Amino acid sequence: MQQEKLLTIKEASQWATNLLKRDVSESNISYLVQYGKVKKHNGGSSVFIDIDDLKKYYDSYQGKRETDWKIKLGNDLNWALSFDNLREIDTTKHVHRLHPYKGKFIPQLVQYFVDDHTDNFKKEVYFKTGNVILDPFSGSGTTLVQAQEMGIHSIGIDVSNFNCIMAEVKLLNYDLIKLEEEIKKIKQTIQNYEVDNKIMIFENELSAKITSFNTKYFPSPQFKYDLQQKHINENKYAIEKESEFLKIYNGLIKKYNIELNNFSAKSFLDKWYIGNIRKEIRFAFEQIKKIKDRKNKKIIAIVLSRTIRSCRATTHSDLATLKEPQITTYYCWKHKKICKPLFSIKDWFDRYATDTVYRLKIFTKLKTNSHFTVIPADSRTVDIFKEIEKRNKEFYKILKKQKISGIFTSPPYVGQIDYHEQHAYAYDLFGFKRNDDMEIGPLYKGQGKEAKESYIDGISKVLLNSKRFLADGFNIFLVANDKYNLYPTIAERAGMKIVNQYKRPVLNRTERDKSPYSEIIFHLKNI
Repeated sequence: MQQEKLLTIKEASQWATNLLKRDVSESNISYLVQYGKVKKHNGGSSVFIDIDDLKKYYDSYQGKRETDWKIKLGNDLNWALSFDNLREIDTTKHVHRLHPYKGKFIPQLVQYFVDDHTDNFKKEVYFKTGNVILDPFSGSGTTLVQAQEMGIHSIGIDVSNFNCIMAEVKLLNYDLIKLEEEIKKIKQTIQNYEVDNKIMIFENELSAKITSFNTKYFPSPQFKYDLQQKHINENKYAIEKESEFLKIYNGLIKKYNIELNNFSAKSFLDKWYIGNIRKEIRFAFEQIKKIKDRKNKKIIAIVLSRTIRSCRATTHSDLATLKEPQITTYYCWKHKKICKPLFSIKDWFDRYATDTVYRLKIFTKLKTNSHFTVIPADSRTVDIFKEIEKRNKEFYKILKKQKISGIFTSPPYVGQIDYHEQHAYAYDLFGFKRNDDMEIGPLYKGQGKEAKESYIDGISKVLLNSKRFLADGFNIFLVANDKYNLYPTIAERAGMKIVNQYKRPVLNRTERDKSPYSEIIFHLKNI
């Protein structure tokens, strides 16, 4: 290899920016190296990249993916709405990452349709500063957070009590100094809590052996690069090395007599958490309940919820959709190495607590003084104005004067997710009332004829009820994967018409299925 073919990270960033005619940061290039997309070349204290290797990557990635997806999904695919230039850190910015939520859209999609810009695709401005926007399926609150950034008042409605708290804590104003003090106290009590002294010794030895094993057999980023180049049969190699390390793991479990879990347990916490973790979780929650400040109590409870989600006895690839409890070490398809179940919440709680404060500080600087309200209710029947009047008199006056300008939401997709079940751990621990029977289009109802009709009825009733509170000339944007072509009927039943639709590729999905996938943003107006 000729030396002149090698570029530094900075030089590669500049070269790629010129090639692609868009900004490619040094972080973007480092990501490619870290995840084995391009080969890393060491040169003293610096990292170098072969320009031919980088060009090969962009040639295959830049053009081929878009072309292939359009062949499979149709030429009407709007690639500009893929936001493929963004890193994960951009799409999960500030409070959007306070707690995982399956099925949420990225904030840039909301911003694209709600902000005041126009382009070749979006030819009108639909919302302005001081308007009110509604999300009747508010989930984790993405629309509300983005509205807050843009000076737009917002209302979120959701049947899930946990979802409502998740959204609310992102938007509340905090005394961050007092919050940090409270978190410090909770951290310390958890750190001081010892259920079983042997756990720490066991985990330290297990972690050391995993690190040594991964360094030898899954060196990063070389191993990932070899996979990309198909130099290794991943399935065969993974099974072989997983089995090899499992002998080491079982030896340590026996050595330290570690309690795992009870597969026959009916409780979610009992089934999906190793014994020591269950005890730590319950202890931590008891400490949180003692916090007097309501807002601080809520946000720290969300930190705990985020923590226990990450501590479930499952593989990293299956965090979004649980399959079977994973109580042994395993080959991780996400991280491309041997990973392990967790035996303590301490490190994760510490990490997430620190991260939460950091994200709140960032968002505090971006927030406007616009009003927001989160309502736990059924969007098919709720009297929105009445609920706002009970909660915020000033906001109610604004609503009475100008009403709601429109909706931006992503309704549930028919037969894909049980929204209460995805946070079953939180409902189990916190004792929140579940409203599974009020969900529209849940997974457990399937995708048969009856389920589709129920879905059409449910979504159209939400729109009909919402119309009562909307201003004349309203704009509604619904993000949906409408593979059964249900939304023309839904629009008709709601007395609306679809005036436009935008088909976008969904590039970053949490599951292992990376096949081409799209969703449609339907733009509805009154007939």
